Amino acid sequence: MLRQYKTVAGYGEGEIVIERSRFIGYAQRVTTEEEAAAFIAMIKKKHWDATHNCSAFVIGENDQIQRSSDDGEPSGTAGKPILECIKKNGVKDTVVVVTRYFGGIKLGAGGLVRAYTAGCVTALKAAGIVVHTLHQQVSVTVDYHWWGKVENELRLGQHRVTATDYTDKVTVHLLIPEGDQDAFVERMTDLTNGQADIVLGENEYVEVPVEAVGSDD
Repeated sequence: MLRQYKTVAGYGEGEIVIERSRFIGYAQRVTTEEEAAAFIAMIKKKHWDATHNCSAFVIGENDQIQRSSDDGEPSGTAGKPILECIKKNGVKDTVVVVTRYFGGIKLGAGGLVRAYTAGCVTALKAAGIVVHTLHQQVSVTVDYHWWGKVENELRLGQHRVTATDYTDKVTVHLLIPEGDQDAFVERMTDLTNGQADIVLGENEYVEVPVEAVGSDD
């Protein structure tokens, strides 16, 4: 599993106008090629009267699935720029469709590349970018005698606590960034003179928003 990767937060759409042509960008998080194809088909059905519905998607931990479509625009002027925009922003498991309603002014090959890139950026900004950071589940069980010290340490360290169980003992459940768990276990062991019962669980991703979206990042 990757320690960290970026993707879109969810669905997003935004519109720009370039030389009287409308470019409407749509983005969505997907995890399979079938989901991406279904999203593209949905946008095409919604904009059945559009001049073009160009698209691209990147799926997989290693970006192993990449597809793009110019949908009637000159070869390499629409789908590829959208695909490159997705990749430059470093987002995985993402599909983008840029719908165009022709406004009567031809943009030329370079103009089309810039326009579809801008449409993709608009879609990604509307959807929002999040970073997924790999964490490990950790449970720490201590007697109430030690709980004050442990609780204070967790608060000062700004650890990500998911739940706390109060029974005959106290069990706190946390998510620790992958790679930091050994140091955390050592700290808890030292803090409680070896009296803490520490259990390492499964890995999972924690999602945090990211602000920067651009065509050249």
